[in-house]
Amino acid sequence: MRPKKNIIFPKHLQILERLGENIKLARKRRKLTTVQVAERADIDRTTLYQIEKGNPKVSMGAYFNVLRVLGLQDDFLKLAADDTLGRKLQDLDLL
Repeated sequence: MRPKKNIIFPKHLQILERLGENIKLARKRRKLTTVQVAERADIDRTTLYQIEKGNPKVSMGAYFNVLRVLGLQDDFLKLAADDTLGRKLQDLDLL
């Protein structure tokens, strides 16, 4: 059986590209090279390049390790933390 292909719409790819750019800027602010970050995150430099481009095919673990190297691992906890839609749906059930 073939694995299912993930389809990501262009507007959502832009979000990943912004994330990649934010990671790249954070690395540069810390004056770290791609080689340094890749070594510390235990990934290939080409994987780091793909992360900084916002490639959706890179594993979430690789993204996390890069954030950890940059000291931004707690930002990972902010993902889906404020579930506004879910709370509204939950509130509708209470009525």
